[in-house]
Amino acid sequence: MVQISEQAERAKAASRVLATANRQRKDAALAAMAAALEAATDEILEANAGDVGAARAGGTGESLVDRLALTPARLADMARGLRELAALPDPVGETVRGWRLPNGVRVEQVRVPFGVIGMIYEARPNVTADAAGICLKSGNASLLRGSAGCLRTNRVVVAALRAGLEAAGLPADCVNLVEGGHEVTGELMRARGLVDLLVPRGGAGLIRAVVEGATVPVIETGTGNCHLFVDASADQDMALAIILNAKIQRPSVCNALETLLVHRAIADDFLPKALDALTGAGVTVHGDGPSRAADARIVPAGEHEYEAEYLGLDLACAVVDDLDAAVAHIRRYSTGHSETIVTADAAAQRRFTDEVDAAVVLVNASSRFTDGGQFGFGAEIGISTQKLHARGPMGLTEMTTTKYLLLGEGQTRA
Repeated sequence: MVQISEQAERAKAASRVLATANRQRKDAALAAMAAALEAATDEILEANAGDVGAARAGGTGESLVDRLALTPARLADMARGLRELAALPDPVGETVRGWRLPNGVRVEQVRVPFGVIGMIYEARPNVTADAAGICLKSGNASLLRGSAGCLRTNRVVVAALRAGLEAAGLPADCVNLVEGGHEVTGELMRARGLVDLLVPRGGAGLIRAVVEGATVPVIETGTGNCHLFVDASADQDMALAIILNAKIQRPSVCNALETLLVHRAIADDFLPKALDALTGAGVTVHGDGPSRAADARIVPAGEHEYEAEYLGLDLACAVVDDLDAAVAHIRRYSTGHSETIVTADAAAQRRFTDEVDAAVVLVNASSRFTDGGQFGFGAEIGISTQKLHARGPMGLTEMTTTKYLLLGEGQTRA
């Protein structure tokens, strides 16, 4: 564990500086990091082109290439995300609650950083900047373990972020890139006492490996087998617009729509309209018998096609008898990410939001809104589908823990 221990020790020292840095110092560092990214635009895009070329040459699918690829606009979004973080309130030092005991001792629960946060993630280089920025603003140093396929890009991005930190007078070791083979990932997962929290972000296999193999505390992010139920009362034009946005705006991400459920009462009318729109956008719809009876363009769904993410221009479809059947289908196949109902029935809306258990439940809105930036968090470190203190998009607050302060005037316990 030489490499990880050395990096983690440096990160730990940097985290102690961050823990006492005021908001002005951290915000200045975020602004400097954003400026450094912009200054390195040509170098970052050149490195990314190398990663993208290697991915395509290796036969990587286009949906995964899309996650990997940077454009000038996406790089500008990374810099803008850092500046948006700087504009947000600092959670560190916030009093969550406070009260006075009968003996006069004041009790306060306040937000504090974790210390050193490790991230293990796949592809998407924007995660590198988002995670570094969120960790910094919340007072944490970061150890960033990206995938080998994104290494060229991540090296240049992290170098820029570290240069920005130094320009702002904070330790460069607030942000660290972890390199090496699979054994290094294992060392990071077992670096208990050096790393305070580990967050995996990627496919189901990666997340399962980290959750099962880590001895470091883990906040589990999850895959997005996201459903949308079109109720009998739905405004069908609204439903079509939401479906198209949720499926095709960026099909390779975890908040994209993967399964469409349609109430049997409107299936014969609605599904042909939906197929006109979806096939026109290049989407292949895979369905059960009742859905294929409503529109012959729907291809048969395989045995396991309701269970996982497509992350591309494919969509599962099923006709359900009623709201009860829709909820039952979601309970069976949901990964607990984002679940949507389109309805004009207030009672159906209330039942759906009460009975569907997911990190985010949406009514008459696209699942693409399940995103830290859309929530006003500036960015996100991932979307948690577990049920601990962090659930849904994880921003600044979720990257803090708390401690209790007891303020007395000489009281002793009887």
